[in-house]
Amino acid sequence: MPTRDRALFEVFGRLPLPMVRLGELPTPVQPLGPVQQALGSRSEAWVKRDDLSSDVYGGNKIRTLEVLFAEALAQGATHVYATGAFGSNHAVATLLHAPRVGLRPGALLFPQPPSLTALENLRVLASADADRLRLLHWSQLPFAVPYLRASRRLRGARPFVMVPGGATPRGALGYVSAALELAKQVAAGELPPPRAIVVGVGSTCTSAGLLVGLQIAARLGIGFAAPPRLVAVRVTPWPITSATLIVRLATRASALLESLTGDPRCRVSRAVLRANLEVDGTQLGRGYGRPTAAGREAIALFARVRNPRPLALDTTYSGKAAAALVARLRANAPGPWLFWSTKSTAPLPAHGASPSDPVLRGWMARAAGDGGPPTTVGR
Repeated sequence: MPTRDRALFEVFGRLPLPMVRLGELPTPVQPLGPVQQALGSRSEAWVKRDDLSSDVYGGNKIRTLEVLFAEALAQGATHVYATGAFGSNHAVATLLHAPRVGLRPGALLFPQPPSLTALENLRVLASADADRLRLLHWSQLPFAVPYLRASRRLRGARPFVMVPGGATPRGALGYVSAALELAKQVAAGELPPPRAIVVGVGSTCTSAGLLVGLQIAARLGIGFAAPPRLVAVRVTPWPITSATLIVRLATRASALLESLTGDPRCRVSRAVLRANLEVDGTQLGRGYGRPTAAGREAIALFARVRNPRPLALDTTYSGKAAAALVARLRANAPGPWLFWSTKSTAPLPAHGASPSDPVLRGWMARAAGDGGPPTTVGR
């Protein structure tokens, strides 16, 4: 299912970059008026609804998978594996979308703190007909990936294993294209040029791609006179979400795009990228996957935004990012602000029986008994 209607191709024309069609793009933008009103804020705010990127399963992972699935197919892969935590959105997106392009999905999973948000995803992953490998801890990942490749080849499969979040220079190009898509929406008058963009940062792939794409859009005179500042809100701890790692991936993605386009304007220096990036660590709370009061408040506020679906956030990723924006709106920080919604709002498929793995069953029982308010609203 090749596609050439993505913003990256609309701007640069034919590129030696295979892509498959998974998402329904461009995703819409709309004002965050109900949130502003509830807060009594004078700051203007908008939202980019990447939660609506697919009715199968949306969110930010779709754009990355359009590039990485095409890379897997080009290499002759028969199976594609996501790597991530028990509640990985990337793994769920892989599970639900890989069969659409003729790939068998699989997942290499490691534990995370129990939560209802992660439980929703793990129920789907654990009950699906997909190849799974469970680790005891994320630190085993460097050893598990070569084992996974070798063992599956012995079974006759041709595996393509993605790093967590698909955070490679090629994967980041999906969000370079997303930034160009936003710039074209600004140029078309669908929203004013944002002063800053707020997005959650976990694996760094989305942030790195946006960081590059915003610079390129401004250099090409599309939508922005100057690139909006990117505020990447930590949902995983330092050093995973350090500015250094985000900029490093962005620099590599920039160099790759220059090699694909032959356009020197695509090469953006580390210094320029770093100057336009703010990493906000105020919303991490007690750590990855652990809900915060500010995140729960933001979830309730953002659920007021509807059309076509309620803007449902989660406590692990998007709720914490939204909390960072809420703090700025409360302070009447100069806008316009843009919130990049990354959590799918498409209903998850029904899940089957509990997994046979006793470790997974025990983790799911703890997550189900974790209590507290719902982790998503409007689902």
